[in-house]
Amino acid sequence: MESEVKNCTKCSLHKSRRQTVFGCGNKDSDWLFIAEAPGKDEELKGDPFVGRAGRLLNEIIFSIGLNREDIYIANILKCRPPNNRDPLAEEVHKCEPYLIHQINLIKPKLIVALGRVAAKTLLNNDLSLKEMRSVKHNYYGIPLVATYHPAALLRNQNLKPAAWDDFKWIRNLII
Repeated sequence: MESEVKNCTKCSLHKSRRQTVFGCGNKDSDWLFIAEAPGKDEELKGDPFVGRAGRLLNEIIFSIGLNREDIYIANILKCRPPNNRDPLAEEVHKCEPYLIHQINLIKPKLIVALGRVAAKTLLNNDLSLKEMRSVKHNYYGIPLVATYHPAALLRNQNLKPAAWDDFKWIRNLII
């Protein structure tokens, strides 16, 4: 499937991509972290969460007793949107089957949606992140919880206590 994604031309994002960002981590993980799309650093490296937000995500997961090797990380879109804009509905429609296939292969016990855009896209709603947090949702039969994207925590330090509360709750859901 990764080879299929690398050669995908289903939406216009393939025209501007340097490379796809399929996902990485433990394919037998109970934990699947999903963000909306790769950023510049991720597109250059070919892996999700490799920049400052990735380092913060590593610290967060370590603080709840996990390592990066314990989880799997993916994005809804496998190509970077221009100027890091939010994914378009057509792009999600074309790319989401790849994500669903990844989920079916990994069979996680919990999906963690990182950020409002990822959560509202996966849950197909227009709620605020505040309304989606601290609730167990369902995504194709798998529990899904929403929390802040690490990049948001870097931009606004005041969100960190709430994010810490989220991750303590998330840890207790399956540990």
